[in-house]
Amino acid sequence: MSVKFEGGINIAVKIPKSKYEQTVAFYRDVLKLEVSEKPIDNPTVSRTHEVKFGKNVLWLDCVDNYTHSETWLELKTADVEKAAKYLKAKGTDTCDELETIPDGMHWIMDPAGTVFILGK
Repeated sequence: MSVKFEGGINIAVKIPKSKYEQTVAFYRDVLKLEVSEKPIDNPTVSRTHEVKFGKNVLWLDCVDNYTHSETWLELKTADVEKAAKYLKAKGTDTCDELETIPDGMHWIMDPAGTVFILGK
C-alpha cells in the first residue's frame, strides 16, 4: 500500500492554564510575532491564540487540565482513510478520543507520544 505523508502548516502547543498568559506574552511581546486570539468552541481547549510563525501557524491552546506543555503537529495525506489503514498495519492506531476534530480527520501518536492530526 503506497501512502505519502507531508507536514502541514499548523503546529499546536497545548499549554497549562497557569502558564498560558506568560506564554502568549512571550510570543507577542518578547519575540514580537503577530499574535491574535481566536474564538474556539472545544471541550478541552478554553482559549486559543494564532501566531504567524514564518510559513507555519502556531496555535497556542490553553488546556485547563494539563500540567506540562505538549506540541502537536499536522500531517497531510491525499487519502486519510487509506493512510489510517496503512498506519494501523504498521502498528499505529488512531486515537480520536484525544480532542474533537472534523469528520475525515484522525489523531495519531508517534512512539514518543507526539500527537499528529492527520488530514488532507
